[in-house]
Amino acid sequence: MGPLCRDLVAECDELGSLVAPLDARGWRTRTRFYEWAIYDEIAHLCLFDEIAVLAARDRDAFRAEQAALEGTLAGGMEVSEFARRRYAHLDGPSLAAFWRDCYQAESALLATLDPKHRLPWFGPDMSARSFATARLMETWAHGQDVYDAFGRARPVTARLRHLAHLGVLTFSWSFANRGLPTPGPTPYVDLEGEGGERWTWGAQSGDAAVRGPALDFCLVVTQRRHHLDTGLEVIGPVAEEWMRLAQCFAGPAVMGPPPGTFPR
Repeated sequence: MGPLCRDLVAECDELGSLVAPLDARGWRTRTRFYEWAIYDEIAHLCLFDEIAVLAARDRDAFRAEQAALEGTLAGGMEVSEFARRRYAHLDGPSLAAFWRDCYQAESALLATLDPKHRLPWFGPDMSARSFATARLMETWAHGQDVYDAFGRARPVTARLRHLAHLGVLTFSWSFANRGLPTPGPTPYVDLEGEGGERWTWGAQSGDAAVRGPALDFCLVVTQRRHHLDTGLEVIGPVAEEWMRLAQCFAGPAVMGPPPGTFPR
């Protein structure tokens, strides 16, 4: 768990450094993710990292927090508004500092656990390894919204392998979450990672495969890009349908941006 948790902290630190220079106006900059402000993106991460500390430390306290949040959302409040109200007393820099305390505490707790230890979360319990990977994925995904708002290119790091692995593991989930049968075995995935390193999953196949930059694959499975706006080579109807519906995160089925939203 140690290396994974260090990668989680590194991912959060990178995003923290990106928003550190912002003034009050900068924190209000709108992203393309549901028109959330950059403040909303960080508040969302802060909310769930704060709750994650409870999940790792005190199951009963987590369940109470979970019930309160789910009850509020069931009443019609958007999660962005919930987070905005929770941290209304914090300006952007203060929110970033509080978030840093939360993700550091979360990572320190997770690092002490057996990778297979089960943690409560929204939906089914998760292994500690999956839990940490999911937190890293969400940080990266919302970080992408901020990079897009600034019009800046995203650096490719070895940490992308965690996200790509999660993207492959959630092949069946992408269909089941929509009430659809899994259309076949997981396609072969062949990605170019940091420094041109090759990352592969599954058995080679000419009938169902996804090949290309790991960054592009991660953008698709986190629903930050349509696959037609990337450099991915998608072979076969099963792989095409997967890339159209890919969703590596929990929650209701949603669709990513339509083609042409982020032209190459």
